[in-house]
Amino acid sequence: MSHSHPHHITSGRAFAIGIGLNLVFVGVEVFYGLIANSSALLADAGHNASDVLGLFFAWGAFRLAGKKPNGKYTYGLQRSTILSSILNAVLLFIAVFFIAKDAFLKLGNPEPVAGSSVMIVAGIGVVINTITALLFMKGQKHDLNIKGAFLHMAADAAVSLGVVVAGWLINTTGLQWIDPVVSFVIIAVVLYGTWGLFVDSINLALDAVPKYIDIDEVREALNDYPGVEDAHDLHVWALSTNKTAISVHLVVPQGGSDQFLAAVQNMLERKFAISHATIQVERNTENEIECKHE
Repeated sequence: MSHSHPHHITSGRAFAIGIGLNLVFVGVEVFYGLIANSSALLADAGHNASDVLGLFFAWGAFRLAGKKPNGKYTYGLQRSTILSSILNAVLLFIAVFFIAKDAFLKLGNPEPVAGSSVMIVAGIGVVINTITALLFMKGQKHDLNIKGAFLHMAADAAVSLGVVVAGWLINTTGLQWIDPVVSFVIIAVVLYGTWGLFVDSINLALDAVPKYIDIDEVREALNDYPGVEDAHDLHVWALSTNKTAISVHLVVPQGGSDQFLAAVQNMLERKFAISHATIQVERNTENEIECKHE
């Protein structure tokens, strides 16, 4: 992806604003979580802190992915977006462990919680996380790395809303065990989202076909392309969280001109958003192999 792409600038600014807003909010949550003695509020702070780190890594990877290839990094540093997604998931798993530990202790020994403080602080969180999620709304359509940031912030807004409900229930019923129970609900939400992110990221790191591409459809489109007798040695993999590559051998009895290769490349980009294609043309499968690259 080039530097001039309009969503590159917009997303860079979105990361900066999102990180700034969430850093301030994490500080507020920790401060009031300790004062109000709320494990739900501290759980939310821990989750948001790991998300800030995740946003930092995603932003750094996003910037690295925009750098031009040089030296031994002939593809550039686009794969850093995949590594950042894995790191992001691992951070969230670590945060979940500490949140669970604290909640278990309080479930066995419930302590008084200041419900009103919890409601007010978490209410601010709903607003901040919603604003941050909206910043990534546009960019997430083009980039899985940004989509991860968007989904995290949207989940955070929902989790903060859950904490508001916990504060209200504690005020209404006086039942202190509601606070750690809400922590476990938060853990379930975070684990559900994080596991999906982790599996998707590992798959991309292992050169699996990105889940938004059907490899059979790609093979069929190439086999059905005018002039192509057979498509084999087909590989599709992710160069980054928003760029996909393909390499394939096409048996084209009449040979492949530059125009033919350009047309195949355009079809792959238009139908499957595959932007980097290496195509080897063969007049037949046994001899007279003619290599062409697009």
